[in-house]
Amino acid sequence: MSSYTIPSIHLSNEFISQKVRLREKFSHKGSYGHAILLAGSYGKIGAAVLSARACMRSGVGLLTVHVPACGYTILQTALPEAMCSVDQHEKKITQTPVLDKYKAIGIGPGIGTDALTAAVLKDILHQQHIPKVIDADAINLLASNEELKDLLNNNCVLTPHIREFERLVGAFRNPDEMFDKLFAFNQKYKCIIVLKDAETYILDENHILYKNSTGNPGMATAGSGDVLTGIILGLLAQGYTASDAALIGTYFHGLAGDQAALLKGENALIASDIIEALSIEKIVQ
Repeated sequence: MSSYTIPSIHLSNEFISQKVRLREKFSHKGSYGHAILLAGSYGKIGAAVLSARACMRSGVGLLTVHVPACGYTILQTALPEAMCSVDQHEKKITQTPVLDKYKAIGIGPGIGTDALTAAVLKDILHQQHIPKVIDADAINLLASNEELKDLLNNNCVLTPHIREFERLVGAFRNPDEMFDKLFAFNQKYKCIIVLKDAETYILDENHILYKNSTGNPGMATAGSGDVLTGIILGLLAQGYTASDAALIGTYFHGLAGDQAALLKGENALIASDIIEALSIEKIVQ
């Protein structure tokens, strides 16, 4: 018999609209935070571009993207709104930028699993006071290193898809075992987990399980997770708590996917369509 409880909260327009803050008239870009995203490696700079563009669309005031040298021209061309920090290595991330000025950190999309990149992740996890979102290859690095897992806390949002989650916690045979492992991981490491699958669940630091109500099968496409990482990063930088950023970001990611599917159809949907359909304040105006 599983020890988890059925989610008592399904994310809805009404629930999420109570959490979203609209912009104040007399504000400026500094009012909405400066985020840093560490993303991309040779052949995977597209992941950095998608995540960075989604972060900008989420309403962040300023964004710096740290990429290997091979990504500099691509990023500056694809997203002139973002600033670029360039690693000394041509093909992968090997350096930890100075992090003091950033309100939130995102790491993972397309970074690979090299040992030098793992050392950068360790440096970032030591910045326990800065909220962060951890995705993709950063999760794969966590999965193979207990020392890195021990640095997680309730300022961390993990966004694994079902296979990445299995690497983190070990194999499971059915949903009951999956939820048992989800709750056990959350209880041990205190982080917020966004478990992405056909149905997406969010487990917060208080062990409350939420079920998302937006999204569609068309979002099962390359780059969709990178987009979610960018959205959550932007919300963290704007001062949302880690759990609220996860809830709001997941809901609007799915809602944008639903809007994009109305225009493109599910079969034709690509991650860029999700970004273009994103509107964080749409339901609260």
